[in-house]
Amino acid sequence: MRVGLARDRRRSHGTYRSKVVGTLAALLVLPIAAGLTTAGTATAAPVPALTAPVASQNQGGATVGKVEWLSERRVALWINSPSMGIPIQVQVLLARDWNVTPAASFPSVWMLDGLRATDIENGWTAETDAESFYADKNVNVILPIGGQSSFYADWLKPDNGVFYQWETFLTKELPSILENDWRTTQTRGVVGLSMGGTAAMALTARNPGFFKFAASLSGILTTTSLGMPQAIGFAMNDAGQFDSTAMWGPPSNPAWAAHDPYSIADKLKGVSLYVSSGSGTTGPYDQPSLVPGVSTNYAGMGLEILARLTSQTFATKLNTLGIPAQINYRPSGTHSWPYWQFELHQLWPQLANAIGTDVEKPLCSASGAIGATAAANTWIGDCVTSEYSVAGGLAQDFRSGRIYWTSGTGANPVAGRIAGEYMNNGAAAGPLGFPTTPELGTPDGRGRYNHFQKGSIYWTPQTGAHAVSGPILDEWSRQGWEGGPLGYPTAAAIATPGKAGNVQGFEIGAMYNSASGTYAVMGMIMAKYGEQGWEGGWLGFPKSNEVMVKDNGRFTEFDGGNIYWSPASGAWTVANGPIFDGWKSVGYEAGKIGFPISDKFDIPGGVQQNFQFGWITVIGDKTEIHQ
Repeated sequence: MRVGLARDRRRSHGTYRSKVVGTLAALLVLPIAAGLTTAGTATAAPVPALTAPVASQNQGGATVGKVEWLSERRVALWINSPSMGIPIQVQVLLARDWNVTPAASFPSVWMLDGLRATDIENGWTAETDAESFYADKNVNVILPIGGQSSFYADWLKPDNGVFYQWETFLTKELPSILENDWRTTQTRGVVGLSMGGTAAMALTARNPGFFKFAASLSGILTTTSLGMPQAIGFAMNDAGQFDSTAMWGPPSNPAWAAHDPYSIADKLKGVSLYVSSGSGTTGPYDQPSLVPGVSTNYAGMGLEILARLTSQTFATKLNTLGIPAQINYRPSGTHSWPYWQFELHQLWPQLANAIGTDVEKPLCSASGAIGATAAANTWIGDCVTSEYSVAGGLAQDFRSGRIYWTSGTGANPVAGRIAGEYMNNGAAAGPLGFPTTPELGTPDGRGRYNHFQKGSIYWTPQTGAHAVSGPILDEWSRQGWEGGPLGYPTAAAIATPGKAGNVQGFEIGAMYNSASGTYAVMGMIMAKYGEQGWEGGWLGFPKSNEVMVKDNGRFTEFDGGNIYWSPASGAWTVANGPIFDGWKSVGYEAGKIGFPISDKFDIPGGVQQNFQFGWITVIGDKTEIHQ
């Protein structure tokens, strides 16, 4: 599996324990079913004419606190939200032609998650092929991260340690950042599943002109029907122990109706609408149970029945209002990700037309050295752009990565998390230069890497992707790369605070580069070094790597002294000066008093340090060794 496609988690949005389904069914199925006026068959209507864009209503104060590239066209933004008072992560899949036409701006598609949204990754990239699917689409894809049980709404009060103000964040704080910094226009569409489907319709209705297209996939589209507030409250408590009254108050509060897609459906005039749901019966992506028509996803079956019923009621309301929509009642299928992935592909032509972008990717081909490299690395997929110029060379984007070329380096692919770290370092225009190898596997089977003109990037699932370059790379390679004592890099190299030097973290320690040289500090010696204040403490920078001594002991030399460790004695410092000189005079750790078992400490009139078989005192200018 490619680095860029590796998943850190798997989850099932909207999948609750069977007791939830029973409660929901008892509360909702009969009341809602009794109010239906349409048959459960698919109906279609022409897409309406689009309204002109409106100016974004941006609330001042939102700032970007951190930017991290995750691949060559996937970037994570941490946005300081004034309304929520915390950083909110939003990931962006950049448009196909982002690099080909660097002066262009692009329409956007906002992808909303389900009830069990996590703070790690949006479900659309964690659970579906959305990243690959959008790779040849000329839109910026906006992926909010987090918001479990939030319905992407502005809540009335805090609950469970958070104060959700998602509607304000999405419609007032986020747009200006996307428009000013990430070349995103005010032409937008929104797609949501389950909770996100409810929110897609509600946000669109509550913010006229903000979205030109809205899709609900298995959404609950009547939230104020008899029993529904109670059912939503039960589900929110199950998904994170949230209290629905913190969101919109008791069911009698007008806030419930103000966020109900059914109640505010008249505000959807002029928007291109897409609604889909399954039937709850076993479909092509379900595992059948022993009962005909019933899958083993019992919770997903019950929830999809509710989504179907509320979608039918919503569709009836749209029809009464004369609002056209594309309604898709699938003959089977449960409340689960494979069906939402299917719908994402199905809705694309309507979405593309609504926001004014091409349905199909333009023709492209790969030729020459780039073409040969693409043919030799079939995992990179089909081309999505033509070649374009970068930093004195050429590049071409493919569905699963990018190939770079110069006459000196040849053509080499960079993809996934390694590509993200490459982008964090300025890509070909940055200090690493162009790639000189394709992505390769490490001998231990744990990781992958690319070499570049002036460095390397190494990745494992446990450590992430990090660049190593300059003297630190030279010393790390001399010690055996990732197979040496330090293992894989775990962080980028950074300047040491207050002193001229650099340090980079690895699995088993760190590598320091300074005027004293480039050396590793590891293990218990590293822990002791930290206790003394690292390079900013009295020890200063390291002047050696670990040196092995008797009894499996080790020491590292520093500007101001040494740290010694052995299994029997532990790790202790010995400062340069009279104690060190006295210890040296009796043979260091191999002599008669052995390893240190303490740091030096004050005694009346001087200092003392203890060793395994004695101690050394310094009083005035007199040094004495005791046994």
